[in-house]
Amino acid sequence: MLKRYIGDRRFYRSVMAVAVPIMIQNFITNFVGMLDNIMVGQVGTAEMSGVAIVNQILFVFYLCLFGAASGAGIFTAQFFGNSDHEGVRYTFRYKILAGVVITAVGTAIFLLFGSNLISFFLKGEGEAGEAERYLSFGREYMGIMLVGLLPFAVTSAYTSTLRECGQTVVPMVAGIVAVLVNLLLNWVLIFGNLGAPTLGISGAAIATVISRFAELAVCAGWTHTHSDKAPFIKSAYRSFAIPKELAVKITKKSLPLMANEALWSVGITTLNWCYSLRSLDVVGAVNIATTLTNTMSVSLIAMGNAVGIIIGQKLGARKPESEVLDATRKLAFFSVAFTAVFAIAQAALSGVFPGAYNTTAAIRSLASSMILVHAACMPARAFTNASYFTIRSGGQALVTFLFDSCFVWAAMVPTAFLLSKFSSVSVIFLFAIVEGLEFLKCILGYVMLRSKRWMKTIIN
Repeated sequence: MLKRYIGDRRFYRSVMAVAVPIMIQNFITNFVGMLDNIMVGQVGTAEMSGVAIVNQILFVFYLCLFGAASGAGIFTAQFFGNSDHEGVRYTFRYKILAGVVITAVGTAIFLLFGSNLISFFLKGEGEAGEAERYLSFGREYMGIMLVGLLPFAVTSAYTSTLRECGQTVVPMVAGIVAVLVNLLLNWVLIFGNLGAPTLGISGAAIATVISRFAELAVCAGWTHTHSDKAPFIKSAYRSFAIPKELAVKITKKSLPLMANEALWSVGITTLNWCYSLRSLDVVGAVNIATTLTNTMSVSLIAMGNAVGIIIGQKLGARKPESEVLDATRKLAFFSVAFTAVFAIAQAALSGVFPGAYNTTAAIRSLASSMILVHAACMPARAFTNASYFTIRSGGQALVTFLFDSCFVWAAMVPTAFLLSKFSSVSVIFLFAIVEGLEFLKCILGYVMLRSKRWMKTIIN
């Protein structure tokens, strides 16, 4: 039984070689993002909530980019596993082109409908004029953040390709540089230190945009000066030609994944809207709870990426079915056990972390309870996340679409909406019921993994 679920040292060395750099990068990024959030929270509740709403909206854009890159990334991992550098080059070009198109569409939507999107979250009860202040701060923050969308899209193409080719340290270093730049500039621009003007949330947005360019400079600079370690970059920009057959295949995989990420992120955003129907206090509480949860979720995020890369490379190298299944089982078990440690740490911080924010006692108390609920559900999320990346590694885009976003819209959103509109249950009980549906999703993930239909090699 132990051998079925626990690997040897060699196995875990290979896993951690992929997962640790991703985890370090995500931890530093989320930790500095948490400090950024706390700094904005020191300015005031309205400012913090306005920024939180905009970040929820931009979250949809980020995940659309992730979905497009993921579709090409399935091919990247398998091409790399098959030592086909030209194939990797084609997938890199696809990511760049897709990122430019998505950025153009996203920017247009945010410019035209940004105020309406922000106002969508301001329907709950609150003091007179409070919603208008949230909207004003949100528009101010969004206007500056749009400048950083394109460098973020291009950086995503570089970092995802490097990771899928086994170069996980470079994206980690680039991410560390970006978050340190962001942290320093936040301190300077939000509060007016070192003689700079006090810009508040505008300063936070400017710092984030500059950090996006810094991350791109480091990542792209290393890639272009180390073509021996990243051979896909050779002649990558000589043209943007992609074989038609391959472009069609990638698009067929990317569109369901992009639709999945878009619908999933919109679904999560809709859940937060359902919670906010009870009170504007929920906007601030969700922001505080999500900030800590994102920082503590680095284990399941890193393990999810590791699962997708390792299983994808094994499928591309046409390893025996038994070896692929064995790795899948052990990776899923390790992901759950590893994440449980972080869940315990999060629960221990639930009573302390909200105190770092300059907000009301009611918001702090609600945030503390939400943090505990998130912690209880983290191991389940680790398993469903590992299941998602395993199924996706075999190119089963439609299956992952049904498993991920369809579950959110078919189960979580209706439950949240009905309970928020037609019941008198407390906000935290409503929150716990909806988040607890993740355990039901575990059953679906287990059934899908057992079917073995995801085990496909999709490259020639």
